[in-house]
Amino acid sequence: MKFLLSYFKQYKLQLAGVLLALLVSAGAVLSFGHWIKLLIDQGFARENSGMLDHALLLLLAAAAMLSLAAYCRYYLITRIGDNVVANIRRDVFRHLVSFSPAFFETEKTGAIISRLTTDTVLIQSLITTVFSQVIRNGLTFIGGLILLFVTSPKLTLYVLVIVPLAVLPIVILGKKVRKLSAATQLKIGDISSHIEETVSSYKTVQAYCREELEAGKFEGYLQNALSASQSRIKMRAGLTAMVILLTFAAVGLVLWIGGHEVLAGELSAGGLSAFIFYAVMLAGALGAISDVVGELQRALGATEGLAAIISTRSEIKDSADAIALPENTKGELEFRDVTFFYPSKKDKPALKNVNFRARAGEKIAIVGLSGAGKSTIFQLALRFYDPAYGKVLFDGIDEKDLQLKSLRSQFAIVSQEPFIFSGTARENIAYGREGASEADIITAAKAAMAYDFIMKLPQGFDTYLGEKGVRLSGGERQRIVIARAILRAPKILLLDEATNALDAENEQMVQLALEKLMNNCTTIIIAHRLATVLKSDRILVLNEGKIEEEGSHQQLFAAGGLYSRLAGLQFGLEGMEFSGRAGTNEPLLLSEIQKKVMH
Repeated sequence: MKFLLSYFKQYKLQLAGVLLALLVSAGAVLSFGHWIKLLIDQGFARENSGMLDHALLLLLAAAAMLSLAAYCRYYLITRIGDNVVANIRRDVFRHLVSFSPAFFETEKTGAIISRLTTDTVLIQSLITTVFSQVIRNGLTFIGGLILLFVTSPKLTLYVLVIVPLAVLPIVILGKKVRKLSAATQLKIGDISSHIEETVSSYKTVQAYCREELEAGKFEGYLQNALSASQSRIKMRAGLTAMVILLTFAAVGLVLWIGGHEVLAGELSAGGLSAFIFYAVMLAGALGAISDVVGELQRALGATEGLAAIISTRSEIKDSADAIALPENTKGELEFRDVTFFYPSKKDKPALKNVNFRARAGEKIAIVGLSGAGKSTIFQLALRFYDPAYGKVLFDGIDEKDLQLKSLRSQFAIVSQEPFIFSGTARENIAYGREGASEADIITAAKAAMAYDFIMKLPQGFDTYLGEKGVRLSGGERQRIVIARAILRAPKILLLDEATNALDAENEQMVQLALEKLMNNCTTIIIAHRLATVLKSDRILVLNEGKIEEEGSHQQLFAAGGLYSRLAGLQFGLEGMEFSGRAGTNEPLLLSEIQKKVMH
């Protein structure tokens, strides 16, 4: 509730209007009891037709006030609800995009999406409907109780004794409804996670003929969510039924006592009628509150998940005295005695006492077996994580002392799986630098050898590329990403073997684009291909998180260590592929290749 109410502070004036409208509504409804008393005691009892007309006019006036107040209340609270939910979504999303990868190692993507969509809809319903009902019926209950006391103090005392019996189930069962609501939301999050995972990998699902398997899993998640929801519904239905039974049984008992007072002459018929009206209003208000308590608990359960996201603070953030890098940065990167553990694998270091320095303009290749820690170096360079021990320095400054935005603005990354956003070619390239001009975008596209194919698209640079760039080939997507990196003009370029998945023609074009980019910055390359390694100034050989070897291709190959073995096994076929038989252009036979590898 504290989390939710903090979003209402900027809407104090509108909330005052809502409260005034609710007060008018409750007052107008409760005034009916007074007109009923006058009508019976001074109209019917005295056969006064003028009083009948007067009471009718007052009743119509009260109805007009009630309708006007209802309009104002609905209009104001709905506007507030829309704005509050929009603000919550904005803040949650801002938090999500600022979290380090450590957060997403333990959280399901589908559950997060569910919180931003399903949970916020529940909150919107809570604000626009539930809050209004609770406040209106709360005011009606309090006002009705006061008027009951004015009408008959004795009968009111009976009410005050009996009412707690109806309130007690709300408190007890309400807590259970809240827990069941939270459990239901978690199950819905599982559904969203499975949908997101299956839809994003639909080609793999169909290629392996696993449609029925995934449909079965989905049905299982649906059943779990349905079971949790049915438990919640059953508990909420029991809560509503119990409160209604106890409330109206209590009212019936009080009315029985009041009837005896009328017969004894201690209370007028109009007074009893008004008391009946107030009692019914009281019971109705209490019943309505009990009916929305389940929705209230469900929405608060959803709010807890959103509040948890906003209250979570990313471990990777600017320190209080973080500084910005100067404009004339050199682009040097140094790892000094770095040891690092991933949060999900705290028992096994991904890097162990890693030391190296990439000088300005230098090209460094990193090679090693899968899981050796190559990608981890990129993660730490961008400060997605902080090392457990040691330091990562940019231009001799500990990255922890630098503002994140200032640090990351010096990097560009091109991976073997390029990511294209659901937008136009222009938007995807412009993503590299905020405020880039049209001329800058076109220049970057030309440098990346992407201009020609972009201009052949239906709307050129304004062509929508589809989700994840589905309308482009692999080589075209890669060149769009390289154009994005060129536009950024980074001091340090991180290449995760950007040509590894391309055919020969596309690889050559991408390689030419990359060479233009690499000429102006420090480059660190995760290398799998021999051609990339040969063009590097230095090679770092990683093995189980340690730098086992360092040097040029010639030095490492001659040393006969891990690099030499990797070059023979991983790159040998690539080196022989174009050599052919001695003195001919004929390709080597498979048997001849095998002999050379064995040798």
